[in-house]
This record gives sequence, C-alpha cells and structure tokens, in this order.
Amino acid sequence: MTSEQERAALLLALGSARRHVLDQAAGMDEAQLRAVVAPSGWSTLGLLRHLTLSDERYWFEVVVAGGPLDFWPEGPNGDWVVADDEDPDAVLTAYRHAIATSDRILAGVDLDAPPRRPEPGWADSGAFPTVRSVVLHVIVETSTHAGQLDLVREVLDGHQHLVL
Repeated sequence: MTSEQERAALLLALGSARRHVLDQAAGMDEAQLRAVVAPSGWSTLGLLRHLTLSDERYWFEVVVAGGPLDFWPEGPNGDWVVADDEDPDAVLTAYRHAIATSDRILAGVDLDAPPRRPEPGWADSGAFPTVRSVVLHVIVETSTHAGQLDLVREVLDGHQHLVL
C-alpha cells in the first residue's frame, strides 16, 4: 500500500465514523437530542459537543497543527455540557465546522510527522509519536461514540443502524 492509499483509507474510515454520528443525530428531534439515556448522564448533544471539542478540535487543531487550546470550556466535563437554551442546530453546525477544519489540517500534513503540540510526557511514554497515530486514535474515539449513539437511538425510538 502506498502512503497515499494509506492516507485515503484512514480518511475514509474517519469520514465514515463521522457520517455515522451525524446520521444518527439527524434522525432525532430536539427532545431526543437532549435526552439522557446513559447512567453517566450525557445526552446526544453533549456527545456531539465532546466530539467537537475533545476529538476534532483538540486532536487536530491543537495537537496536530499546534494551535491554542483557547476554546476549552471551564468546569468538570465541560466538553460535554450543552446549555438548555442552546440551539441544537448550532451544536451540529459546530461539529461540522470542526470536521471541515480538521480535514483541511490533515490535507496538508505528513502522516509520519510528529504532532506539533504533544502533551508533556508523550515522548517518554511513546504515545502519539506521529500524526498517523493521532488519526487512528480519533477514528477509534469517533467510532466508539458512533456505537454509543446506535444504542441511544435504539433505546429512544427503536431505530437500528445497519453497519456493513
């Protein structure tokens, strides 16, 4: 497999997981998007906020591209918090915007390059030595959360997402 084939395969997997999340959310009304199903207390909107901030923005804008972490919300689990009066469409739009920004960043970076802003201690532990390792991490994270949304949808309205 060439490096371009590998890049295409990784980005295809990432895009598939993102679409899965967006497809599941698109089928929900506002009450369902705000419903808390899991004992840990998160809603689908909270999960979308988490994917926006913790996965797309943190890993690609900050870690890969070296940008500032000036968007991080205050408070415990602030990346999962969505205010009761916050427009669900704005949360979805922010996720789509973060995806587009991530895609632009990934288009211009070598998968073998080291992240521009690694966390302290990563070098000693061997964690996330390349952009490739970051992309793989975000694929796993997004896919895991897509699976969680499958269960949420089935509990809320019986919808089952077929994954081939």
